[in-house]
Amino acid sequence: MAKRKVHRRARKILGEEPVALVWCGLNRDIPKPPKDVHRAAGKGRLKPGHHWMVVTGMILGCAVFIPWMLLDMFGQWLDRVMDPRTRGRPAPAPDPAPRFADADNPGADDQEQSRDAASSGPDGLFDGDWNLAAGQLLLRWYGHSPNRKRLVLLTGDRVCVAASRGRRLSPTKADDFGIVAEFPHHEARVQGTPGTHTFLLAFPDGSWLRIGNLTRGADADAFLRSVSA
Repeated sequence: MAKRKVHRRARKILGEEPVALVWCGLNRDIPKPPKDVHRAAGKGRLKPGHHWMVVTGMILGCAVFIPWMLLDMFGQWLDRVMDPRTRGRPAPAPDPAPRFADADNPGADDQEQSRDAASSGPDGLFDGDWNLAAGQLLLRWYGHSPNRKRLVLLTGDRVCVAASRGRRLSPTKADDFGIVAEFPHHEARVQGTPGTHTFLLAFPDGSWLRIGNLTRGADADAFLRSVSA
């Protein structure tokens, strides 16, 4: 459950007491959008940031793993070259030619694949249309903050999304967050999904964004009760 200073900060940036609030995040990675759509939205980041210790560990791991992998591949190749049973074998058949996009609409396949990846399955991330409100919000999701967590706040007439700019975050203690998106109730509504620990942020144009990874505790329980009522 969020500490008192989180609630104090929420009251300060909202100018009123929130009806409900919860730390949460996307329940899936953001799929790759079409290049032209991403470019038009400013080419913002589509992945969360990592703490410097994680990055350092990845670099050190690559420094050890890649040379080992190359040596192993070289050893396998040398074994095949030296093995008399492999000499004189015909070369393998080439891979089939790639399928090109529709000449009349070069980006059609790209957009269709992106939409399918985004909205397929019961836990789809959003409706799949990058040009609608949910898709446009998603394109700018990590541009506001590299952190995975967002604080969704409900008031009597608004739905607000807040974020902390730091890469590391303790959701129960953070008090440096600010509002990054704000919608009047007629522009966005929060819908609980029964039997799950997720909710939908739905927009009048028919688009929707599924949000999950709720921080467990009284705040999440109260939030889900509020949006499911």
